[in-house]
Amino acid sequence: MIERPDLIRQIEYGLKHSPVTAILGPRQCGKTTLAREIGRRENAVYFDLELPEDRAKLANPQLVLEALRGVVILDEIQRQPELTMLLRVLADRRPLPCRFIVLGSASPDLVRQASDSLAGRVYFVDMGGFTLGEVGLEQRDRLWVRGGFPLSYLAETDEDSLKWRLTFARTFLERDLPQLGVQIPAETLRRFWTMLAHYHGQLWNGSEIGGSLGVSHHTTRKYFDLLTGAYMVRQLQPWFENAGKRVVKSPKVYVRDSGLLHALLGIPDLGALQGHPKLGASWEGFVIEQILSRVGERNAYFWATHSRAELDLMVLARGKRWGFEIKYQDAPVMTKSLHIALKDLKLERAWIVYPGRESYPVHEQVRVCPLKEVLNELANGEW
Repeated sequence: MIERPDLIRQIEYGLKHSPVTAILGPRQCGKTTLAREIGRRENAVYFDLELPEDRAKLANPQLVLEALRGVVILDEIQRQPELTMLLRVLADRRPLPCRFIVLGSASPDLVRQASDSLAGRVYFVDMGGFTLGEVGLEQRDRLWVRGGFPLSYLAETDEDSLKWRLTFARTFLERDLPQLGVQIPAETLRRFWTMLAHYHGQLWNGSEIGGSLGVSHHTTRKYFDLLTGAYMVRQLQPWFENAGKRVVKSPKVYVRDSGLLHALLGIPDLGALQGHPKLGASWEGFVIEQILSRVGERNAYFWATHSRAELDLMVLARGKRWGFEIKYQDAPVMTKSLHIALKDLKLERAWIVYPGRESYPVHEQVRVCPLKEVLNELANGEW
């Protein structure tokens, strides 16, 4: 079993400081396994709302939940969204007899309801697949190719891993989304998702994609937001302020899990990836996900101007701005674009992240670093 200590610490913090801790993320990313591990430690009462027998136990939820003590886990809570209103009442009891852990699989409605009805009472833990910090930095290429979903990463062969991801994508579209109330045909969303994979690392262009699908840009935006809310796609938002330059204001598109990206693009293994036109974009998205797993995603942006100056990732932390430029090159160098970003964005420091092994400075504020070194610096607070 691969340990996930950072997530466990977040959940334990939530249990200590909030009456409700919500673990949100896509199906099959390991939420249930993690919750059961916490549950064993806390001797928790566990309800899986996908099971008819557990839903039957909660036919009168207030009567049942009011009587419980300690820690209570409600898995797949989006199956009974009315429970979030009840949890607000239960979370306001004093003294507090129990605390709740709720698990939700890719439901934007759940996030909105929890935010509205449990405001000030819920601590959110965003969870994805395995990260490099969890599997070991020496497993970079395997994680990059296969992605972080546990059953994909742990498969015996690349072929088995790819088959799992293709089955996952089909199940997600044909079963999981309809259970969330989505009425869009699975084939339509499959085509849209595949198109997004080809736009991975590029600016969102709803009109262009809509033209290919034969729908309006409003409809494609609906699809885009749906897959974003389902933790399948990331919309990296642009940073813009009054800096005297025309800046890009459309988000960039990323398929969050690199393994799913490769499955959608028909890339079976590392050899095929290294010869694919989306190699650089795939590396960029993978690195961004690994960095955000360390620093959080609440204050993460990209920056680009219409004169083509750009920065792949900017993170705001401790009142300062930190930049990341991501290159799949053997020996990247300082660029004019990065000079402009340092000045215009007033960056404290920047890294150029590349797949090599050596680290070297290219500017008094910029260093070229392997991903392993960058992640270690972020983990140790050296930034």
